[in-house]
Parts: sequence; structure tokens; C-alpha cells
Amino acid sequence: MAKMPDPDRGFGHRYLPTGTEDRREMLEAIGAPSVEALFSTLPEEILLREPLPIEGPLSDQELRGYFGRLQAANQVAGRDLISFLGGGAYRHETPAAIDSVTTRSEYLTVYTPYQPEVSQGTLQTIFEFQTFISILTGLPVANASLYEGASAFAEAILMACRVQRKRSKIIVARSIHPHYRQTLATYATNLDLDVVEVGWDESGRVDLEALERELGSDTVCIALQSPNYFGVVEPWDRLSAPAKAAGALTIGVVTEALSLALLQSPGEGGCDIAVGDAHSFGLSVSFGGPLLGFMAVKDAFKRSIPGRLVGQTVDQDGQRAFVLTLATREQHIRREKATSNICTNQALCALAATVYLALHGPQGLADLAQLNLQRTASLRRRIGEFPGFSSRFSQPCFNEFAVRASSPAGGVIAQLEAAGILAGVPLGPDYPELEDTFLVAVTECNPPEELDRLVEELGAL
Repeated sequence: MAKMPDPDRGFGHRYLPTGTEDRREMLEAIGAPSVEALFSTLPEEILLREPLPIEGPLSDQELRGYFGRLQAANQVAGRDLISFLGGGAYRHETPAAIDSVTTRSEYLTVYTPYQPEVSQGTLQTIFEFQTFISILTGLPVANASLYEGASAFAEAILMACRVQRKRSKIIVARSIHPHYRQTLATYATNLDLDVVEVGWDESGRVDLEALERELGSDTVCIALQSPNYFGVVEPWDRLSAPAKAAGALTIGVVTEALSLALLQSPGEGGCDIAVGDAHSFGLSVSFGGPLLGFMAVKDAFKRSIPGRLVGQTVDQDGQRAFVLTLATREQHIRREKATSNICTNQALCALAATVYLALHGPQGLADLAQLNLQRTASLRRRIGEFPGFSSRFSQPCFNEFAVRASSPAGGVIAQLEAAGILAGVPLGPDYPELEDTFLVAVTECNPPEELDRLVEELGAL
């Protein structure tokens, strides 16, 4: 192996590319026959076997022109197209104050605040983010933080396995976001986790009888989402009670964080762990990101939480100060003792969410959630009055609901897109039994005239 420079002699750490022999030794150390074998769990159809078809090399002028042409071809939802897309990424108004704060020079570097004496601003914003998440989820300890909801969900499952070491079965509601379940499936394949999925009943909620049949003394945890992927509100305590009776933990998943301002919190409903995505708090959709994962837990589990916790203390002069209280990432401790090797503090996104929540306050956030609820209920009722369309499920929804059509949903969506409306997300690709159903999401970014337009176009089909 190439010899690393001695940091004690002032050379520091440098990047040294690996050669053939270096790679051979590393592969031998981890027991892999080849580099390609490291990607054996990925589907063959997504593996790239040839160079990317990229033009170039291009000069600066040519490159700017190329991206300018790409930009001109974009259609922007809300300006060129009316959008009712949801499915885990929701359009919400972003106050101008967020950009004003997040672009201040104090926050240009948002890397992990290893030196508290020079990172008080960053540490305080992370502490405030944790506090907001704790209040919203009804659980006392929140971390800072995770990349996005899907990996946060997988990390929550792994955390439950650490807490419940003598148990093996994981029960997951099939109405959890498909991407979240796919992420967990990847973990399960590599870590040999026993994951069992349960479906939903006619109302759109988790099938309680099926869940109770699967629950037993070997159950690590159950996981459910509310509002679930179909927009249906799940009463947390309806499922956490039987889980508790069986000695299993309950993981509550939230993909539309605004719902936490109006609905029962996971903690109030008996959940032991709450995870999800806070993207709705001050982050734009931007073709699907960046996102902002969160996790909150009961106090007893704080030492098993992935990532780190920022805490409040006082300095030598008795002044309020902030520090990294608990850090269990591989950068901070021995790698084999780390609770996670992929989590991050997402400080810039967490800062945006913190500013958003501070600007709205409890009442402002509740008012906004109420507006979303009202517009959704109105559109759901109006669509249900058309021949050939109906609400798929009967239970209350938050800002998203499933519409059943008399023909395949893909065709309906294509016709509406031709009329300038992105009507929703088809469920068929992820749920074959719902081929005739699509999700419609409504937020404050959809004024009444857009609801009228969708109703008008649906009536003309």
C-alpha cells in the first residue's frame, strides 16, 4: 500500500489515488472478488456499462449555451403548468425571509460544527431545529438530522433492531411511501432483516386484523405512516396499542410535515420513534430536492439515535452556549460503534426549516394546515360528483387524496397534461391493484381558480 504522509511532520492528509495492487488488497480485506461485486444488489438494468452520452469537451461559452437551451425547454409548474403533484414532495409558499437569512455570511459554511467556540451560530440553529421537531412530533429527543425521509425511515428500523436485540420480525404498512419501503428493502437485502408488509382495508387505513395476526413475541416494531401514501389519516394509537401489548415498538412516519400542525402527533399517539421529511418547511420542490430527514425518539432511546444531538449549556462565564452533546457518527467514534455511517446534520436545510417555523409560529402553522385541509376537502367532494370518478377511500385525508377513475389512471393523467394540468401521481406503478387510481395533492399554492380549472377539465373528459 502507498505510504501516507506523516501528519506530525506537517504534510497533512492528502488524497492518494489507488492502483491495481491497492484495490486488490482492499477487496481481499472485505472479502469481495471484484469491484463489480460491490454493486451486485443493484438491478442490472440500471447499471451503466458504457460512457455517459455527454457532449464535449465544450468551451465555457459553449457550455453556457448548452445549459441555456436546456433551461429554455423546462416547463415550470405553477407558471406554465397547473400542478396537483404530491406523493412525498409538496409545494408550499416559501417566505422571502428564508433566503435572506440562509444566505448570510454566518451560514456560508454549514459543515459539522466540530469546534463549538467558533460554531455557536450553527449550533444554535440546529438546537432550535431539534426543539421544533420535538414539539411537532410530541417526543422529547430529536436529532440533527438525516438526509431525507426514506433513509431516516431505514435508520429508524435499524435503531429499533438495536433496542430490541432479541427480536427479529419487522412489520411495515404497505401504505408507507413506496420509496421509503424500497430503501428499507435495500437495507434488508444486505442486512438479512425479516420484513413483513401488511395491506390496507376498504377505508384506506392499515388492516388492523392482518397486523394483529402478524404481531408476536418476535416482533421488533411496527411502522405506519400518517397521513399515509394515499393521504388517509391514520390514528396512531389504533396501531400502537396492540404493538405495545406485544412488546413491540411503534415507528410513526410523516412525509407531509405540515400535517403535524393539525393532527395528533406521533408521540401523543403512542409512537416510540417518529421519522419523516421536513421538506415542506421552507424548501422548494426543485425537481424533488433537497429534502430534510428528521427523527425524534423517547428519552430512553437517545443513545441509540443515529447522527448527533446538539445541547444547550453555559460557558465559563455563565453565558448560554451550545455544544455537540452526543455524537455517534463514524467520524466521531470508532467506526464499529457508530449508529450510522450516512447521516448528516443537513444544517442549511435545517436552518431554512427553522426560519420557516419561527416565522409562522404555532397559530400560523395551524392556520396554514387548516387551509390545506379545507381546499383538499372541497376538491375531493367536487371530483366525487362526476360520473366516472370517485374518492377511492372513505376515511379523512389531509392535503392529498386518491381518485378512482373508470379507466386506467395513466390515460386520464395524460389527457389532463395535454390541457396544461399535472393532475396527480398514478398509483399503478407501485400498487398494481390500483391501476385505475391517482393521487391529487392540494396546498395553499393551488388557489380556488386552479381547483375550478381541474374540475372543468375533468368534467370534459
